[in-house]
Amino acid sequence: MSLQGLHHVAYRCRDAKETTEFYRDVIGLEFEIAVAENKVPSTGEWSPHIHIFFRMGDGSYIAFFEVPESPDMAMDPNTPDWVQHLALRVNTKDELLAMKARLEAHGIDVVGPTDHKICQSIYFFDPSGHRMEAAWDSSTPELVESLRARADAVLEEWSRTKRAPDVDPLHA
Repeated sequence: MSLQGLHHVAYRCRDAKETTEFYRDVIGLEFEIAVAENKVPSTGEWSPHIHIFFRMGDGSYIAFFEVPESPDMAMDPNTPDWVQHLALRVNTKDELLAMKARLEAHGIDVVGPTDHKICQSIYFFDPSGHRMEAAWDSSTPELVESLRARADAVLEEWSRTKRAPDVDPLHA
């Protein structure tokens, strides 16, 4: 396969400066690129925007567009808040707990840590209302192999019943 990893993921933000202050000063990502244009490069349509990029430790980016002439942004009202989110990896449980403390010190509500067996996570919202997750991989090779071995069967049962299987190695 030719895909090697994530280059960037892009979301819309309400205010580029506020977003930069949050991701740089609170989250601790490197603010690396800001590109402001009046026309969309791929379509040529008029839409003044700024595209800002924050570099993560693996070289990938999280990016945002502020698009002031578009209607106000809104999250999908038919999707529960907990579904659409961006999970960012930390290396240790201590880093996860330090991120929680840092967020809370900036007055940000944090849920967790939550133990998902494959990872432990904290959840919070950025200034534009995007749900974010910081996750530490707490899985074991045995658990990953067990989940991998059952992935097709779990998907098939879900497709048939739209319910979790009776035997789930994640919660066994």
